[in-house]
Order: sequence, then C-alpha cells, then structure tokens
Amino acid sequence: MDRLDNTIRPYAWGSTTAIPQLLGVEPTGEPQAEMWMGAHPGAPSRTDRGTLVEVIAADPQRELGAAAVAKFGPGLPFLLKILAAGAPLSLQVHPNLEQAKEGYEDEERRGIPVDAPHRNYKDANHKPELICALTEFDGLCGFREPAQAADLLAGLGVDSLKPYVDLLRAHPEEAALREVLTAVLSADREEMAHTVTAAAAACARLGGEYAPYADIAHHYPGDPGVIAAMLLNYLRLHPGEALYLGAGIPHAYLNGLGVEIMANSDNVLRCGLTPKHVDVPELLRIVRFEPSDPGVLRPEASPDGEEVYETPIDEFRLSRYVLPEGGAAHDLTRETPQILLCTAGSVRAGEHELSPGQSVFVPAGEKAEVSGSGTVFRATVIA
Repeated sequence: MDRLDNTIRPYAWGSTTAIPQLLGVEPTGEPQAEMWMGAHPGAPSRTDRGTLVEVIAADPQRELGAAAVAKFGPGLPFLLKILAAGAPLSLQVHPNLEQAKEGYEDEERRGIPVDAPHRNYKDANHKPELICALTEFDGLCGFREPAQAADLLAGLGVDSLKPYVDLLRAHPEEAALREVLTAVLSADREEMAHTVTAAAAACARLGGEYAPYADIAHHYPGDPGVIAAMLLNYLRLHPGEALYLGAGIPHAYLNGLGVEIMANSDNVLRCGLTPKHVDVPELLRIVRFEPSDPGVLRPEASPDGEEVYETPIDEFRLSRYVLPEGGAAHDLTRETPQILLCTAGSVRAGEHELSPGQSVFVPAGEKAEVSGSGTVFRATVIA
C-alpha cells in the first residue's frame, strides 16, 4: 500500500484552525478548506510511485481490480476529502447522471471552455456525496414543508417577504417552492439586497431558530441566497452522524469538520451565497422541488467491527473502524481499491503508522490489516 501526500485547498470559506488541529500542526493563518485524497486531476494525491493518477493509469487492472474497471472504467470512481467549513459554502445542487451527460455534451457542442466561469458542467458524471461529521457540523439540506418555510419568513415581519409567504401557503407544494425560489433568484438585485438586509437584521434580533441565517447573512450580505436558505431544512450533525446528498437536493454546509466522499466529479449548480455564476434556468431544471427530511445517517455495525454508512450508489462506500486499546487487528483486504484515513488516535495500516489526517491507498487485492487505538475511515467501491 502507498502512503498518500495530499493537497490542502485554501478556499475562502475554509477554517483557519480545524485541519491544522487535526494534523497536530501550527495554523498558517490562511483558510484550509479541504484536503483531497484520491486521483482527481485537479489535485491528485502523491505517492512514492508518482501521483495516484499516474499510478492508476500505468496499470488500472492491477490498482483498481478487474471488477471496478469493468463497472466504472480505468479511473478511481471516488474522491475522499477532509472538509473544514469556517463559513457557509455556496447553496448548491448536483445533477443526476443523465442530466450531467446532457449538460456536458451541450456545453461542449457550444464550445464553452471547461474553465470558463459561466460553465456549469466540468465533466459528464454525477456527483452524489456523503458527509460524516468529525465535530458538530451544521448544514442545510432539502426543502422544508412550504407551510413551515412560510411561517419562518412571516416571523421576520419584513413586508417585502409577504408575497413569498403567500405563495408558500398556496398549493400544490412543489409549484409553490418552484415559484418562490424562481422569484427570489430572479428579483431585482438592488431591491432583493434591501429585503435581505432587513431579514438579516430581524434574524439577528430574534435569534433562536433564526440565528443560523443571521450568520449566513453576515458572510453574504445582500445575497438572495440568504432567503433561499430559509426554504431549506437546517440540521446539526453530531460526531459520527452523516448526511447523504443525492441529485437535485439543494444543500449547503455551514460550519464544522467532516469526512466527505463523492463520485469523482466537479459538477455544481449554484443557488446563491456565492460571487460565482448562478445559471437560474439550468438550476431550475435540476432542482427537485419537493419537501424532504434530511435523513441523518448513523453507521450500521457489522460483527467484525466495521460501521458502514449505507447509500444507494456504488461509486463509493464509506465505513469506519473504532479500534479499542489492545483490540485485535482487522483484515480489510478487498478486491477493490481502498483509501484508509486515520482521524483519531494512532493506527497501523500494513507497514504504515498513521496519525490523524494521514492516509494510505490500498490497491485491489492487496493485503490490508489495521490495528492500534483510534478511528480509521475506509473508502472503497461496490463492484
């Protein structure tokens, strides 16, 4: 197996302290948002044999296994991250596989450069994802019941929000959600900025369930996404709890440290809380306008001590082992590729001693035994 040297991405919303604290190093003072583990061309992990992209490309069958190559092709199907949010991420949604293929092919035909700021589809893949909290982790996920969103907006006492409140109390619910989100994102920017400023002041004054939106507005003053965010379910994950995000579900991470895994894609349609491009017509084509429960996931334990976060897709499978002091070693050998990540304590993976934040890549079929005292996450695929 290969010890991984991973890139940390300095996105502006990143925490300045969470990843350094996990790694046991001094903060640099700069935001450290994500540490990427995998073979994404944007920031592939490095090994003694070269980048993980180069290692896999040299012999996909050996590194990934025949079954994974047959099912997903000659590339690692997932990207594993440590994510540290110190400020809210953009409100966003991801396409399903068919939508991603259609969107990518359309933008290719129109000759839009892949790195163009107004391009929506960077690749032809979908991007389901799972976030597992390492600390208390706040987020927004899926639409509230429209009546609940109406009550939340009405409670602010902002006159310019009354038309949205009335729409949310109309039927059918899906049409109400679509009309309100469309109206918020299409409104005159100056007028909406005044509405958001008034709503933010009310949120700060009221506190309680309004407090998260006051914080969002502090980071994104005047942004229409502040009102859009109030249409969504707010939730707090406790350490060990997770959230699965399928296609079409609007969401945003607000604060906290977690382990994130996703299909190896970069397709994002933004709804707000960002200075980046918001393509409202395309966004409305992708969003699923239906109220939903966020569905907090807790791991399902197996007899051998593996705790699995069950999801409905095959590109990734995330699980963890909480290893007690003096416990038996676990054989993790598997005929699919794996990344093992230590998040607590001291774990031995093969010949490698791992401390928090350190990881290894295990080729398909390679002997993989873990022991020690701590927590190790296991990322692989279902092939």
